Amino acid sequence: MLDAAFFRRWLVSAAALVDREAERLTELDSPIGDADHGSNMQRGFAAVAAVLEKEEPDTPGAVLMLAGRQLIATVGGASGPLYGTLLRRTGKALGDTAEVSEQQFADAFRTGVDTVAALGGAAPGDKTMMDALVPAVDALGESFDAARAAANEGALATTPLQARKGRASYLGERSIGHQDPGATSSALLFDALAETAGGEGGPR
Repeated sequence: MLDAAFFRRWLVSAAALVDREAERLTELDSPIGDADHGSNMQRGFAAVAAVLEKEEPDTPGAVLMLAGRQLIATVGGASGPLYGTLLRRTGKALGDTAEVSEQQFADAFRTGVDTVAALGGAAPGDKTMMDALVPAVDALGESFDAARAAANEGALATTPLQARKGRASYLGERSIGHQDPGATSSALLFDALAETAGGEGGPR
């Protein structure tokens, strides 16, 4: 079972990973975006880590909802609303339960991903964060490690795609050959999740 402390550790780990990878995210964003994805994500997740250390919500749902609100408040561009909605909707789906199973988390995260898909109007193949999130949530019912692998494979697979949504879509064919920064940062969430779980786990 997963408690609030697990979710706090996950998001603090994600913040550390985003901090380490911020420069790479910005390099990916530079040719097809506004060259600010790394700094925006870095600022947002640093704020998430800070507020979780200060407030320490006592349920998984409350942890995710607080983190989502913080991202919406501090991250510029489209990333804040999208990532914030992902966490808030997942948290809302988990409700007020003190502990959740890995399957409950997987189901709630799918609700979050579906909400983001509706909000952004994107689907796998559009060269967005959905290219990492959808395969990852599909694999989340198997294990955290499987979700991490699927997210990273999905992010890498955006390189030959032509962007159909977001800022990169304005470039048309010039977006081909660049890995999508949003899919890459989404994969970092699953890297942190698998690391937090110690490379073990998965709904049984």
